[in-house]
Amino acid sequence: MLQHKPRFVSGQTLLSSLALGLALSATVLTGCASRSTSGQVYREGEARRAQIIEQGTVDSVRQVSIQGDSNGVGSIAGGIVGGIAGSGVGGGRGQAIGAVLGAVAGGVVGQKIEENSGLREGLEITVKLDNGTLRAYVQDADVPFKKGDRVRIVTSGGVSRVSPD
Repeated sequence: MLQHKPRFVSGQTLLSSLALGLALSATVLTGCASRSTSGQVYREGEARRAQIIEQGTVDSVRQVSIQGDSNGVGSIAGGIVGGIAGSGVGGGRGQAIGAVLGAVAGGVVGQKIEENSGLREGLEITVKLDNGTLRAYVQDADVPFKKGDRVRIVTSGGVSRVSPD
């Protein structure tokens, strides 16, 4: 009769698996949490609501970069992965120092990755409303605008979007 020996998972393997799982979960959650700033995308909560419409003429258009909000997931995931990778260096006190340095370096790298992944092209559209008021709106650069274009501004709940008239 064959005897099965119980298999134990080392602490290092368990931590590596946990870190990988957390990093993948964070990536998925970060992707799901992004909010569009497009002039053509409405969130579900904006549907079936009365909206204020204003009309005007584009006074100027300037290309800008829109930075997505950072939620710290990149820093945390990078710190975990870096700490685990660093703990494999040396032995004894060297292992602890490697874990700390790896966690710090991983956190910095993770933060930069998160910042760069949230950067996208946008437009600052300055509009002279028909009532003479001058206003600027920033939104994704998914619809082209140029000086002199007639536009309408749709506002609901403090959120405005510019669209061709």
